Amino acid sequence: MMKKSLLTVALATVAAGSALAQSSVTIYGRLNQSVERQKTGTAEPVWVLQNSSSRIGFKGAEDLGGGLKAGFQIEHGFSPDTGAAAGTFWGRQSEVNLGGNFGLLRLGNFTSEAYFATADYISMHNHDTGTSSDALYAYLGRDINKIAYRTPDIKGLTVEGAVALSEASGFGRTIDLAANYAIGPLQLGAGYQRVSTTAQKQFAIRGLYEIGSFVIGAYVQRDENGYAAGKRTTTRLSGMYTLGSSELHLNFGNAGKYSSVPDSSAKQFTVGYNYNMSKRTKVYSFYTKVDAAAGNTYLTDFSSFAVGVRHNF
Repeated sequence: MMKKSLLTVALATVAAGSALAQSSVTIYGRLNQSVERQKTGTAEPVWVLQNSSSRIGFKGAEDLGGGLKAGFQIEHGFSPDTGAAAGTFWGRQSEVNLGGNFGLLRLGNFTSEAYFATADYISMHNHDTGTSSDALYAYLGRDINKIAYRTPDIKGLTVEGAVALSEASGFGRTIDLAANYAIGPLQLGAGYQRVSTTAQKQFAIRGLYEIGSFVIGAYVQRDENGYAAGKRTTTRLSGMYTLGSSELHLNFGNAGKYSSVPDSSAKQFTVGYNYNMSKRTKVYSFYTKVDAAAGNTYLTDFSSFAVGVRHNF
């Protein structure tokens, strides 16, 4: 009987030790839904229940000792009003990583860091999701089959480089480079993408400055053959003013014409209001409008007035 009791205690101790060694897993997500009156081109306006990148995800990490950690993240997009999957299951992100004093090594499927360092960074009103997202930024390359390395923070500077492997004929390697630097209220970023099998490439720089209740951000992007033939320069300016739980947002973008496509410029304007009911929940409204020139081949005139709710968990 005593032997059995000792064995039980020993097994419980081993099990507890194993549990401590397992990854700590966090379940997270976002539900972001709005009611919108949308108008596309010359068509009659329609009322829509709009999903803005709702998702559920799991992430975890295991401390391997000596400052080394193994981690993972998987994320799935879906539409709250129908429950339908948004494309491939776990298509938003699916990666395993290994980090330490040397930096972070990532393998899998994940969003471009060049995009996060520039366009996404200054898109504050609805986190660059839904119909008010940036319609002008040239997002190039592929997010799958990626190998990436991120440096440790060096006095406010981090740099990440990624390669998307071809793996199959018809898919070329994509190069994705990003840098972020913060010094007090000033935050700077840059991003570069190039696709080996096409003549597509883009480079962008970003700045963001915090002045009390005001936040001002801007980026400039130069792309080649991003959405049409030739070269094009795109600029965007965004601003946010906070007053208690309220946020006021203004956002304006301008895309010049492609050098080989006459009259192909475009503009986008967004004004929005957010009210933070808690750290996790906000209600918001916005009006966004895209104006495309007559020769534009990648955009159509569009406008939307929206009222929505966003909840993070």
